[in-house]
Amino acid sequence: MTFDVVVVGGGGAGLAAAIEAAGGGARVCLVEKAPRLGGSTAWSVGSISVNRSAHQRLIGIDDDPQAHFEDLGRLAGPLVDRDNLVLRRLLVEHVTETFEWLERHGLVFVGPFDEPPHRVPRMHNVVPGSRAFPERLGRAARAAGVEIRLRTRANALVVDDGRVVGVRVEAPGSVAKTLRAERGVVLAGGDYSAAPALLAELAGEEAARLAPVNPDATGDGLALGRTVGATVRNGDLVRGPVMRFVPPPRRALLDRVPVHPLLARAVRAGFEHLPPRVLRPFVMRFLTTALGLSGGLLEAGAILVNAEGERFADERARPAAATARQPGGLAWVLLDDALAGRFEAWPGFVSTAPGIAYAYLADYRRARPDVCRRGRDVAALGSAAGLPGVALARTVARYNAGDADTLGRPRLERAPFHLLGPVRAYVAFTEGGLVVNERLQVLDAGGRPIPGLLAAGSNGQGGLLLEGHGHHLGWAFVSGRLAGRHAAGGGDEAGGSEHAEAARS
Repeated sequence: MTFDVVVVGGGGAGLAAAIEAAGGGARVCLVEKAPRLGGSTAWSVGSISVNRSAHQRLIGIDDDPQAHFEDLGRLAGPLVDRDNLVLRRLLVEHVTETFEWLERHGLVFVGPFDEPPHRVPRMHNVVPGSRAFPERLGRAARAAGVEIRLRTRANALVVDDGRVVGVRVEAPGSVAKTLRAERGVVLAGGDYSAAPALLAELAGEEAARLAPVNPDATGDGLALGRTVGATVRNGDLVRGPVMRFVPPPRRALLDRVPVHPLLARAVRAGFEHLPPRVLRPFVMRFLTTALGLSGGLLEAGAILVNAEGERFADERARPAAATARQPGGLAWVLLDDALAGRFEAWPGFVSTAPGIAYAYLADYRRARPDVCRRGRDVAALGSAAGLPGVALARTVARYNAGDADTLGRPRLERAPFHLLGPVRAYVAFTEGGLVVNERLQVLDAGGRPIPGLLAAGSNGQGGLLLEGHGHHLGWAFVSGRLAGRHAAGGGDEAGGSEHAEAARS
């Protein structure tokens, strides 16, 4: 039960750390409490924002890390003074080589796509989907000799004479065991979006009421780090509440399609050569299973109703937060045909997948009929969706008779009527992470490295702001590789005065 490095968490950061540590000659064990690898990485759209990529050079884009560094500051907006500039620099300086490392492991990307205020297109999307990350990197980890233990939860860090020397773990049906780590432990256990108590403590009670996109993101790594004196930076920052459609009743198409590199290259060829009218329906079959609700629908005049058929909020004033307080945390979106016609083509869209496609009502009727219904009678439409139809009809009549005019919004009068949902208010991810230095060593409250303990991904994000698409995954893989590399080297290389700078930044 003795290894050189133990990695806690089997998402993108943990897999990168395990592969890199094993490549450095370490005996590595990775523990993951879920039944399969992936973590929040597998739930993502799959975007990575990269500077100096071969994809950029192919279309004549001249880019550099300094420009990327500056644009990240613009993306941070009013929060920029809370950013960790040391970690931001690590990200932009190492993301290119890490992107090439991912490609060497068989991952295939399309792009780059534009996303202002980036001054040039930097966003690259994995194909056929984000499940390719754990599939390809899981293979690479096993090939490198990493021992992977699924359904295994890390319960405690083992400390000897002030140094973290192992992890106490437990799997269903077995007694707790200690995995000793001769060189270091890497915490890569994901964020705390599914940890209500931690959310309440760090971000407030409203955040704690929200549903997590990833139900396995229970903050285990942060909790473990705090038991040995680590501190959390930016714990109050969460991406949420955001409105998303509930998952489909069956496994998504994307989850059933094999992620072999040959398929990925075929999809990339489609992006490069097929006309959009041919490619788009195929792409949307994958994406409408995981997308959120555009605020444009509610701004334009659609109304929100709860499971009792009652309108419960001003749709233009924090509707996601109001949804979280409804029965079951669910809501439905109702619009008439006049309004629906504005969301069948650009610029009116129901959802967007960054850099890939927009989803319109027709896409949802085709790919998600379980959340997209229409009918000429409001009461019958509500009943078909499992809502009290009479109450829903009464709500619409009352809205048309008074609230619509009072609010300066269109009446919902033209049949057929369209009902979307249920939608739920989610925490997409949290931004708080353990404070680390430039070597990904976890620091105590005084800015000193905790011997034998490193962190990566969300666990090692302490203070780094990752606004814009593609930066969370970029940081997961960059920080994972660096943490694994340093852990394999013993994890305690002297960082000079730099660790104090990282703690202050």
